[in-house]
Amino acid sequence: MSNSIMLDKSKDFAVDVVNVCKKIRQNHKEVIMTNQLLRCATSIGANVHESKYAQSKADFVSKMQIALKECYESEYWLEILFRTKYLPNEQYTLLLSNCGNIRRMLISSINTVKSNLAKK
Repeated sequence: MSNSIMLDKSKDFAVDVVNVCKKIRQNHKEVIMTNQLLRCATSIGANVHESKYAQSKADFVSKMQIALKECYESEYWLEILFRTKYLPNEQYTLLLSNCGNIRRMLISSINTVKSNLAKK
């Protein structure tokens, strides 16, 4: 999977999360969990973007692994917001699916680069 496709999906996910969090804040005045979700969800794309300028393959893998950790954290906060009734089922399902797609792309990219490094 191309890094630019992953970056586009990461940006789209971040924008969707920003909009959902904005709505939750307006309707429910909830800020603690939305802040946590905003930080990790927007960090995914930032790290994918930064990986394009990595100084080495190891640096690239490091950036992608950080993005992967942020992806897992995003899934956690999405579930907490859903289970506390701040996030409706349809939004939760869509966001979780998009986050899962990005997670799978990150894992695939990391494994490919690691495999190529091991062959050398």
